[in-house]
Amino acid sequence: MTAEMTPRPEQRPADALPAETLTTDVLTTDVLIIGAGPTGLMLAACLQRLGVRFLIADGKHGPTRESRALALQARSLEIYDQLGLVQRVLEQAAVAPAIAPGYRDSPFATVSFGELGKGVTPFPGIHILEQSRNERLLVAALEERGESVLWGHGLLSLEQGEDGVTARFGTDDGDVLRVEARYLVGADGASSTVRELSGTPFDGVTNPDTFYVADARGVTGLVEDAVNLRFSVGDFLLTFPQGAVGHHRLIGVVRTPDGEQVTEDETRRTVTREFGVGYRDSSWFSTYRVHHRVAARFRSGRVFLAGDAAHVHSPVGAQGMNTGLQDAHGLACALADVLLGGAGDERLDRYEAERRPVALRLVRTTDRLFSTITADSPLARVIRAGVVPRLAPLLGRVLPRLARGAKLYEYVSQIRIHYWMSDDARRRAGSRRGRLVGRRLAWNEDNFAVLRSLDWQVHIYGAADEQSLDRMGEESGLPVHHFETVRNPRLVGGQAVLVRPDGFVQDARKLPAAVADWAAHSTRGRGVRTRAPGTG
Repeated sequence: MTAEMTPRPEQRPADALPAETLTTDVLTTDVLIIGAGPTGLMLAACLQRLGVRFLIADGKHGPTRESRALALQARSLEIYDQLGLVQRVLEQAAVAPAIAPGYRDSPFATVSFGELGKGVTPFPGIHILEQSRNERLLVAALEERGESVLWGHGLLSLEQGEDGVTARFGTDDGDVLRVEARYLVGADGASSTVRELSGTPFDGVTNPDTFYVADARGVTGLVEDAVNLRFSVGDFLLTFPQGAVGHHRLIGVVRTPDGEQVTEDETRRTVTREFGVGYRDSSWFSTYRVHHRVAARFRSGRVFLAGDAAHVHSPVGAQGMNTGLQDAHGLACALADVLLGGAGDERLDRYEAERRPVALRLVRTTDRLFSTITADSPLARVIRAGVVPRLAPLLGRVLPRLARGAKLYEYVSQIRIHYWMSDDARRRAGSRRGRLVGRRLAWNEDNFAVLRSLDWQVHIYGAADEQSLDRMGEESGLPVHHFETVRNPRLVGGQAVLVRPDGFVQDARKLPAAVADWAAHSTRGRGVRTRAPGTG
């Protein structure tokens, strides 16, 4: 945590106060983060790198022990790379090199991830690193730079004023801590106390079925080094490899009468009967209901919601943890622009304007896909029993060809996300989204290393004379990076690209000398200035 401790004025003797109000000090900070799961910890790590004072608290007494969320998509690894942490992730993560769809106990295709993502990201494929290990990695990174989490501090109340937010925390010992912050972020999960205290509706639906998750060991009957997706007449099974041979995450549904508890024994019988899959034991087994919900607001004054506190959806597609990590990254950069860069409050409005549509689309698509996969209607059973087995040979030939399409991978890996950079831009463009502006910067094989500065910057692609480059830097006050060779078709030679700290493209123009004036207007008009990461 980065905070200042200020003595409470006019403090009365301890024995004159009720036990729940015993507080001897007040902590002050710029950003108060509630919740130290992947989203909250990523937000803290980004703020730390950007040089923003923060404090992070959680009612738990340490990182999550269960694996829970599992997969890291390419966009999340790109964020870890900006923080200088991607090598640690790659050293710990397992790679799922293929997906193997099938019917009952027979896979009918194995689609390699090897070609997916080549040319569009430095981290192609899907990497498996469970939630608990992501949390421990981020906690370690914070501690190495002298920061820590206030573990065992549960949020009791929050009060929002014109200049900031005051929050009260309780501990197991009955102590109460008060924190005053300029902004507060609720990253405290699906049952968010911050969301409840801020009065934000959390609308959506809950799937009627009960689902299970098991981290199983000694698994047999699966394609070993692959994500397996199996169907039967009435059930489905989704599995992820977890590094060691025979160690897989199993996700599925067990159809039981209303009110009957789903047990692990019943689950094991189901996966063996329906899919020919068995396992020796499990390190973790749990059941849950799948919710599809999005908060009505991601911002209420000086209070923000991120991660599961803002949106929850099905595990299909392995999007949940990744979406929270990206919420945190984008919000941290916006907060730094305001707190350190002098940008106006409207910069913070962009967080909800950009991230809430992403959550809504994700919930709609995963809800639709999840409903299709888990449907138990007579028609769904007929399709699974009669159509899928007959189409299996054809699917085995077609799926690998379909999977080569870059768009499919870009959607799953979350690198195809688009933001409208302003309300005016949306009105002018209508529904037409650009190929470059409003998207994460297209990878050119040599242009991502400079993004580790987490700063506004100008990129020049193609041929350019030194005089033009020097003038661009002088007029804009921003670092200018020149990439003479253009490898990605979304980048055009003779083009200047204005890149935000989060790696998204704010604007792009052809390179005549007038571009220098555009760069100055686009940055200085927003109050943005260059700053060194890790400094205030």
